[in-house]
Amino acid sequence: MQQPRPFKSLADSILLKRAFDIMLAFFLMGVFGLPMVVLGILIRLGSSGSALHWSDRVGINNVIFKMPKFRTMLPDTPAVATHLLERPESYVTPIGRILRRLSLDELPQIYSVCKGDMSFVGPRPALFNQQDLIDLRTQKNIQRLLPGITGWAQVNGRDELSIPVKVEFDGYYLRHKSLSLDVRILAMTLLRVLRCQGVSH
Repeated sequence: MQQPRPFKSLADSILLKRAFDIMLAFFLMGVFGLPMVVLGILIRLGSSGSALHWSDRVGINNVIFKMPKFRTMLPDTPAVATHLLERPESYVTPIGRILRRLSLDELPQIYSVCKGDMSFVGPRPALFNQQDLIDLRTQKNIQRLLPGITGWAQVNGRDELSIPVKVEFDGYYLRHKSLSLDVRILAMTLLRVLRCQGVSH
């Protein structure tokens, strides 16, 4: 008699996570579809340039992909992490401050989830030129994870964390990843967004 498996296989786990991502993506598109159109119009009215900013990000297995965000900064802003800019607040548009404060600039990444470049939960994708973060994650095999809109590091500090500390949180997620942990992270993310916690600029 065949014994039941005590744990799901890796393939089962990946399929379950993907199914969860797709269902949540369709739900959120139904809720935020119209508000996203309105936000796009307000961004275009507030400053020149596209409503969306597509940045080169590091995905699973260190493959570069294009990640969309609502544009919160001026079109001529250097393509570096915000904390590396001199006076970063001078680059942020008026509506961009609100979008960042409420994390609404991340909403277009639902597209990346549907496309399969991202998950709702995972390590935040590094910029293509954040070599220190990329190298440290690769040393700890974190590049094997699909990047996320939110993650364990985001609910434990976000912009306030140093790169080594972020990677430690990413490593914790790699070792303990599960659907129940994903749901916990999403719930914690919602609370942090409502409290406007962890955003530096």
